[in-house]
Amino acid sequence: MIKKIKQLIKLVGPGLLFASMAIGTSHLVLSTKGGAQYGWVMVIPIVLANILKYPFFEFGVRYTNVTHKSLIQGYRDLGKRYLWVYALVTVVSIFTLLAALYVVTSGLLMNLLKISGTNLGMTALALFAFISTLLIIGRYKFLENSLKVVISILFVALLVTTVMVLYKGQAAPIANFEQPKIFDEVGILFLISLMGWMPTAVEASGWVSLWSIEKLKSSKNKPSFKEALGEFNLGYFMTALLAIFFLIIGWMTLYGTGVELSGNAVVFADQVVTLFTAHIGNWAYIFIAVAAFATMFSTCMTAHDAVARVSLDVLSKLYPNIGIFSRKSSFALTVVILALINWMVILLFSANMGQLVALATFVSFVMAPIVGWMNLKAVMGNDMPQRYRPNKSLQFLTYVGMIFLSLFALYYCWMVLLD
Repeated sequence: MIKKIKQLIKLVGPGLLFASMAIGTSHLVLSTKGGAQYGWVMVIPIVLANILKYPFFEFGVRYTNVTHKSLIQGYRDLGKRYLWVYALVTVVSIFTLLAALYVVTSGLLMNLLKISGTNLGMTALALFAFISTLLIIGRYKFLENSLKVVISILFVALLVTTVMVLYKGQAAPIANFEQPKIFDEVGILFLISLMGWMPTAVEASGWVSLWSIEKLKSSKNKPSFKEALGEFNLGYFMTALLAIFFLIIGWMTLYGTGVELSGNAVVFADQVVTLFTAHIGNWAYIFIAVAAFATMFSTCMTAHDAVARVSLDVLSKLYPNIGIFSRKSSFALTVVILALINWMVILLFSANMGQLVALATFVSFVMAPIVGWMNLKAVMGNDMPQRYRPNKSLQFLTYVGMIFLSLFALYYCWMVLLD
């Protein structure tokens, strides 16, 4: 038994990083808010989204483990136009994703630690500098090992928090409480956000693929195909489970209380911590505070690493004659450039951050079914031996997922144009 556990710990890698990256605002904010506003019924769209999107992320691990090539190389092999599609999504991420994540994390840190005398921009700069240093010095191996600790702390903190709220029981509803409608305009828009970002955006499949490449490079004993998929499945299951934990916290502490929840992610996170401790007791503050900050810190670290890797990989495939993109030093430089770009975005566009995030959301939602189809095309290509291609059941789930994402994207576009 102990030997099996040690073997599992050694195999942990891309699946853990995926879980760490995915457990961000989609969990801390959207899952919690889903439970707070609509109750336990929100577990249905959470589970549904995780099931329907599973193949697209799994294909990143499957393709890389078999071919020892990144999924981005798979796009290039399909044709340069496929690579340009993915490059478009990456460009939007470069100028929006990290800025949004670091803003939320910085604000959360300031609220939780009651930091005063400094502004959000300086706190974000300190976080950019700290995380960039960790990534440059430690590289993939440090990221993997450190996240084993962070995710363990996060899981224990969330498990304890969830058990405590279940033991305490549901908060007493206000008089004449009426359950909000799910299928009105507000409810539909919330469902779109929840399912669109649960567990994360589909383009992250390319990130998982690059982490799988690094795992293969850094491992003395290369994980087998079965082991690689098993490790990813464990990380994916943990991602879905923690989303349900956050849902339970929101449902048991806020549902029916009539509390007005902020649309601002930083303020909302602070509300959750404050209201939770009011419901359970101040002694429990540390558990939810640690869970909230560990959630966002680990997401910042993995997303920063992923965007740096994917940017370099896309550029090296688009412009193979420019050798600078393949140098070892390029990763460190890219990490720093991304930090500076996104810090400038925070300073210059903090008042319009919502619009930038809306742009990123729009591009991500619209491109999701296209990226999903590209992933299927890659794993069904000629460089994938027949025995390693997805079986009929997984192919069927993939097509259902693509239809779901397409309808999702069309409805989202319609809502945006209508607005």
